[in-house]
Amino acid sequence: MTAVRVKICGLRTPQDVAAAADAGAAYVGFVFFPKSPRHISIEQATALALEAPVGLCKVALTVNADDTMLDALTEAVPLDMLQLHGHESPERVAQVKARYGLPVMKAIGVASAEDLPQIDLYSQVADQLLIDAKPPKDADLPGGNGLAFDWRLLAGRKYWQRPWMLAGGLTPDNVAEAVRMTGARQVDVSSGVEALPGQKDPDLIARFTRSALSAVA
Repeated sequence: MTAVRVKICGLRTPQDVAAAADAGAAYVGFVFFPKSPRHISIEQATALALEAPVGLCKVALTVNADDTMLDALTEAVPLDMLQLHGHESPERVAQVKARYGLPVMKAIGVASAEDLPQIDLYSQVADQLLIDAKPPKDADLPGGNGLAFDWRLLAGRKYWQRPWMLAGGLTPDNVAEAVRMTGARQVDVSSGVEALPGQKDPDLIARFTRSALSAVA
C-alpha cells in the first residue's frame, strides 16, 4: 500500500524546513496571511524555498489573494503549488490555474454532511483538495486553529476525482487513527506540531510524520 504523504504547514525558519525534510515530509507550506502567527514575507519565503531539498514540494498558502499578490509571490518564490484557503469560487480556482501554470490545492471546510458537496464541486477545477475543519464564524484564521471535524463523515469516501489531503486538529497522537477512519493518503498539520503558535517543534514534526507514515488506512 502506498505510504501516507505528509505536509508540514506554516514553516518560518530554515530549521523548520530541515526538520520537515529530515522527518520525511513530502510537502512544506508557507503561509501568506498577515493575521496568522505563521505568516512570512515573500523575501523570507524565497530564502526558505531556495534552501529546501530537491523533491520537497513547496506550497504557498494564500487567503482570497488577488492577482497583484499572486504575481509578486510567484515571480519571487520558486513554488511547486498554490493553496487557496479562502472563499475562492470554482471560477477563481480555474483562473489561478490558468494564469500561473502551477497546480492548485483548494481548501474546503467541513463541519457536517452538508459541506461535502463542495468537495465534488471543487474537484472539477482543483488539482488537489485539502479537507479541513470549518473554522468558527468568529475565527480570525481560516485554518490552523487546531480544530478537528467528525472524521466519520469521510469514511468510505476514499476516492474523489482528485487527490485529497486531510487537515484539521491532527497531532502525533491522533493522525494514525484519522488515517484509519478516513482512508486519507495525505495529511496536513500545522498547529499540531508547534510548541507555541507559529513555533514549530522538531520533535513533534518527527513524531507526527513517523505516526502518519506508519499508519494503514
